[in-house]
Formats: sequence, C-alpha cells, structure tokens
Amino acid sequence: MMSADKKYVIKTISSEEVGLMHELLKAYHKYVDFLNSFTSSAPGYDDSSGKSGSKFMMSADKKYVIKTISSEEVGLMHELLKAYHKYVVEIHGETLLPQYLGMYRLTVDGNETYMIIMRGVFSSTLAIHRKYDLKGSTVDRQASDKEKAKDFPTFKDQDFLKENNKIYVGAEAKQKLLTTLEHDVEFLAKLKLMDYSLLAGIHDVAKAEQEERERLEAEEKNGFHEDEDSGSGETFTPPDSPMNVSPALLSSGECDLSEDLYAIRASDDSPKEEVYFLGLIDILTHWGARKKAAMAAKTVKHGAGAEISTVKPEQYAKRFLEFISKAVE
Repeated sequence: MMSADKKYVIKTISSEEVGLMHELLKAYHKYVDFLNSFTSSAPGYDDSSGKSGSKFMMSADKKYVIKTISSEEVGLMHELLKAYHKYVVEIHGETLLPQYLGMYRLTVDGNETYMIIMRGVFSSTLAIHRKYDLKGSTVDRQASDKEKAKDFPTFKDQDFLKENNKIYVGAEAKQKLLTTLEHDVEFLAKLKLMDYSLLAGIHDVAKAEQEERERLEAEEKNGFHEDEDSGSGETFTPPDSPMNVSPALLSSGECDLSEDLYAIRASDDSPKEEVYFLGLIDILTHWGARKKAAMAAKTVKHGAGAEISTVKPEQYAKRFLEFISKAVE
C-alpha cells in the first residue's frame, strides 16, 4: 500500500495462527460482526497513551478495541495463542480473559508497529459512569492527579477501597463470577503471566436516566430534531486499558447480553441500580528476569510485607482473587 510520500505495509500473523484466530471468532459467534465493525466506518483514534505507552483505537460501533503492543508482547502472543485457543474452546467461551481476535504489523517507511484487536469490555450502548483498574495490590495503586483531571479517569485499588465501594451482584452471580476468574487466573499462572487487572466499568441507571432527560430538554429548547445529525463529539480517554466513549443510551439500564458479553446487572438488594462490565485486561506480562528485578527493587523500597504489584504469578493470582472476592457482594 503506497501514498504519494509514504509506503505502508500491513501484515497479519502466520497463517496457522490466523486460522486459530478465526476459530476463536467462530467460538464467539462474531465473525461477520467483526468484519462489519471495521469495514462500515473508520475506527476512532486517540493521541494520548497510558503508563504502558500503548495507543488505542476503537471501532465505530464501539465493540472492538485496537491496541498497540511491544515486540515482547508479540512474542508472548505467539507463545500463548495455542494454549489460549485450547482453553477458550474447552470452556465454551465462558471466560473473562481478553477476546483476542487479530494481530497485525503495520510498517510505515520502515517503522514497525504491532497491534492486537480485541473485544471491548464496556458496552457499546450504555454509558459507563465510573471505571476501575483493579490488581489486588495497594502500593502505588491510586489514580494520579493527572488521571483524575481527565473527563473519564480510571481509578485504582486504593481509590476503590477509600470509597468503600462494592460490586453488588448477589450470591449466585458472585459464585459464578469467582469460579470463572479462578479458572482464568489459574490458566494465566500456569503460563507464568501476571500483572493483569480486572477492568470494572459501572453504568449508573439513575444517572443515565437523568442525563437522558437533560439531553431531551436541551434538544427541545434548541429545537433539535431526531433526524438531524449533530455530530457525536466523542473523545477517548485511555489509561493503560481500553477507553470509554459516550454512546447512545438505552432506557433503564437495558443491555443485550449477547452483545454486552462482560455485563452483570446489580442484584435487587443493591443500594443503587447499576450494570457492571467486568473483564480481565493486560495479561501479556511474563514473569521473567525483568519482573524479578522489579520485585526485588520494590521490596527494598516498600518493605517485605508490602502489597506490591510485582510478585510471582501464583502469589499474584491468589492475592488478586482474594481482593476481588472481598470487592464483590
């Protein structure tokens, strides 16, 4: 592919792995949907990046996320994919792991960029009013002032705890959620993967209804008609994890569970009517020499008993599950 002054080359991963990706798409029953999402309209782009340095794009229908990854993560993807495919097929897609659906290399004038495509955790139709990146660690796990200044900040473990927050889904849904997470993190620990997070997005039904009323009042005041195109004005605000946008609202927290794959409604006895979107993200960190050195340095800095994020995969999985178990009611 060429333009007047630049040469572009886009390459997929090996044919064998492409076949596995297509098998995964079939397992998720989303192959045609996947193609339509990226051919109907151009994805949206955001110039900002998170702590990891990753860049993000999102399909126009808000269903799929494109994330740039490092060459090290590409290597991990090559090593992971067969085991990942086998695991997802065996559990019939009942997982909170990222749904990886493609991996590509973009070369522009000799400069290479690697990217993966995955299913978005958040809803394409319900607004997310607050989001958290939860690792189960409490050391250096709070949103920075810079992050909090964003229109849609990502809060972390310490923020979640200080707010006395809970995810209210009820006993039956909690057991199902924890069983799924136990299987997933056991799979990750066997592959010596750690430093992943549970991305939690919260749709507040009452707030959404209030926003909808205000929107309709503003439209009526301004003489706006539904058939007029006012433009979306959407902006992305990614931290180290997929971003949220401002989608059209459904009424009263309605969601299509065939589309909103990571959605869980709050239980009837929840203090607020909410819909939660929960998924594992950032799983491509291997427990190797670099992470072992980081653990040693953080242990010296914070002390042997501190809950630092960088620990052995088995310890990471255990602590992660304990934290989420306490966070969910």
